[in-house]
Amino acid sequence: MTGNEVASSRSIHGAAAAGPDADVVIAGGGPAGLMLAIELCLGGVTPVVLERLGEISVIPKGNGLVGQIVPVLDYRGLLDRLSAGATYAGPVPGFAFGPLQLDFSRLASSPLHVLAIPQRRLEQILAERLAELGGTVRRGHELTGFSQDDDAVTISVTGPDGGYQLRAAYLAGCDGAHSQVRKLAGIGFPGITSSEVYRIGRVTVPAAMIIRRTGEVEVPGAGRLRPFEQVRAGTGSYSIAPLASLDATAAPDTYIVSTREDKGGADLDSAMTLEELQASVRRVIGAELPMTQPQWLSRVVANSRQADRYQSGRVLLAGDAAHVFGLGGSLNTGLLDALNLGWKLAAQARGTAPSGLLSTYHSERHAAGRRTLLQTRAQRALSASGEAADALRELVGELLEFPAAVRHVGELVEGSDIRYEPPDGPADRHPLAGRLAPDIRLTAADGSTAHAAELMRAARPLLLDLTPGGRVAAVAEGWTGRVPVLIATPLGNTAGADALLIRPDGFVAWATGPGAAEPAAGLASALTAWFGPPA
Repeated sequence: MTGNEVASSRSIHGAAAAGPDADVVIAGGGPAGLMLAIELCLGGVTPVVLERLGEISVIPKGNGLVGQIVPVLDYRGLLDRLSAGATYAGPVPGFAFGPLQLDFSRLASSPLHVLAIPQRRLEQILAERLAELGGTVRRGHELTGFSQDDDAVTISVTGPDGGYQLRAAYLAGCDGAHSQVRKLAGIGFPGITSSEVYRIGRVTVPAAMIIRRTGEVEVPGAGRLRPFEQVRAGTGSYSIAPLASLDATAAPDTYIVSTREDKGGADLDSAMTLEELQASVRRVIGAELPMTQPQWLSRVVANSRQADRYQSGRVLLAGDAAHVFGLGGSLNTGLLDALNLGWKLAAQARGTAPSGLLSTYHSERHAAGRRTLLQTRAQRALSASGEAADALRELVGELLEFPAAVRHVGELVEGSDIRYEPPDGPADRHPLAGRLAPDIRLTAADGSTAHAAELMRAARPLLLDLTPGGRVAAVAEGWTGRVPVLIATPLGNTAGADALLIRPDGFVAWATGPGAAEPAAGLASALTAWFGPPA
């Protein structure tokens, strides 16, 4: 932002009759903030994004995406971009659940999706997409304070050219676990601080110790260390994995090594050292693992917390500002927050939102956050020490021998067990209502074919009428221009639906099943609840 632009912001704010400088200001330009900005642009609102860092951070953070966000990204045309160059993208045959393993190979299909991509690359691609939509990020600009009234939020910002103010209709806090927005809004952040410390490093291990076929590391006195698992041993637990599993450009002898131990008398204020990581590994595995050339070292005491509300007046929270889980899942949940909030906040800012639409953001995503807290805290309990934890691991291990239990836990980690409840509606609604729309392949009247995901890339709602003769479409005539309608024939499985009303975020607002006596029953109510009354 130039000095003239800063002066312009100040003068606009100072004009008594002036309206807001922006419909929405987003504090934080990480994955959640960028995704929210993309969604707002698709919804016709160009936000101001403030990011205190001058450039995308090179510090390793998330090790990829795990969960429902992976298929959802296809509904925005981003999955192909993100998958290009990724070491893995798609459903996985198995996954760790704490110290236990979920074996999905026994199921007809895996319920859990993974996209192995470094967070830096994720942010680069999201920033590129935002720029294509006309959005930008003000890098080196940090929110330092705000106040809100009935009409707007006044935001104080410090940038490279000094301080200035912005006045926005809404402020979205996507500024991380230590969110200034959350603190200034007075939103509580209850939860748990771990009694354990995680030590993590990206280091070089001796090539002679690596079993190339499996990625295991052969350590004299400890045997083969299995990769991609949280293994309980010694004074705590460890995990080890080749960095090349995440970044195809990484050297084959570069590994991500981490330990978890009781924090005891650990000096948490000093900088993490290679010697500290080596000593922790030695205590845990009971042997020496040679490590050299550290690319990055970190020490973390994990928190498991959730904001008590995601909205306070004109201020909203998403991503780590709203929740931290300690064991991962934050990117999946945070990006889905942005998908949920974006279209609703855009409609609110444009003045087209029906009453109560924006409040459904908290009700839907706070419940989703609670489910993620549930499964991550359960994983921590399974990883604990002691006879009670041993018994718990044995019992849960027995339960995971049942395919139904494996699928249930897999869907819990995926986040696909969440079903958004309608603002109002019948208790006997269709099983698809409130869930991610199935990616049905369709043939339109003109003979063209497409997948449902391709039709959602503009982030607009869609009524899919798959009934013979298009018996449902006429009900939506009062919403012409707001809700596109496609009369089509499904190719293959329709998941038991003859018509679906799909929200801009890809979730089903209403559906009707085959053979319904009144196939359009409840559709007008759903259209009104989500998109306002008919014209």
